[in-house]
Amino acid sequence: MRGFRMAVLAGVTVLSLQLLGITTGCGSAQPTTSAPPTTSTTSVGSSTTASAPVGQPSSTTTMAVTTSSSLASPSSTSETVARGSEPGDFSNAVFSEPTKIDNTCYPMQPGTQLVYEGYTEEENGDRVAHRVVFTVTDLTKVINGVQSVILWDRDFADGELEETELAFFAQDDDRNVWQMGEYPEAYEDGKLVEALAWIPGILGAEAGIIMQADPQPGRPSYSEGWGPAVDWADRGQVTQTGVSTTVAAGAFDDVVVIKEYSDDEPGAFQLKYYAPGVGVIRVGWGGTDDTKETLELTQIVHLDAAGLVDIRAQALKLEQHAYKTSKDVYALTAPAK
Repeated sequence: MRGFRMAVLAGVTVLSLQLLGITTGCGSAQPTTSAPPTTSTTSVGSSTTASAPVGQPSSTTTMAVTTSSSLASPSSTSETVARGSEPGDFSNAVFSEPTKIDNTCYPMQPGTQLVYEGYTEEENGDRVAHRVVFTVTDLTKVINGVQSVILWDRDFADGELEETELAFFAQDDDRNVWQMGEYPEAYEDGKLVEALAWIPGILGAEAGIIMQADPQPGRPSYSEGWGPAVDWADRGQVTQTGVSTTVAAGAFDDVVVIKEYSDDEPGAFQLKYYAPGVGVIRVGWGGTDDTKETLELTQIVHLDAAGLVDIRAQALKLEQHAYKTSKDVYALTAPAK
């Protein structure tokens, strides 16, 4: 199970939740009826966090970086055989407008940025502050034959860049949102140490559902993607709907709670809370999760045209580095556009 990753951009204007016009609860198959406002926007331009590396520090060329090819090749295991009965079959999904992601619980409008703050816990019990930003770019990329939206995430621990990532999503005609792979870069002391990409169609990886069209409790768990070469095997299961909760960004009703876990980490799980018209608003943990990560939504922002151009440039810079670093996986994909 991976942590909830993302980081911060400074100098953006916070959108009032009253302007979002949220009218439909999560768990309903109907899309939200209100488009994101365009009046409360601002450019991030040069106001992005200057101290954090966007690609890799110059010193990383001498580091031993762990990539997908440096791990063991996927083997034929019982887990592989069992995947034929997964709820949601990518091979049968139809993608007429895959980049139009208007699922009520997981909407993705280019320029939308969600800022989170929280903590993880170290083995000695010390809490480490985390600040995370989730940014929807206006870039798309063909993954396994499907045009997919590109998200750029960055995660800072105590103000230091810990991870930067490109993630890919597409929506099928039934309004299920599919996770179409990831390219993450992990840093320690400002140096790149790991880049474990998984992309459906390469090295046995498969797409998975990150949000169902009509999430309801009582149904079987489902795969959120499978990357056997990098031990990515997260699963999701809806545990509650109709929940009310309050975070720093505001109060939300009709929230869906999804338990996420991996069979590789028995007894550990995360709880993610999804609000209508917004997406994730809270992350909690349960069981034997070592990191005990907690996050809550603190800001909802929308970038203007100049800010979106800046985000695009930084995401493309990360992609160029991915082509050099992940030669066995990412280098086999078509360029983002």
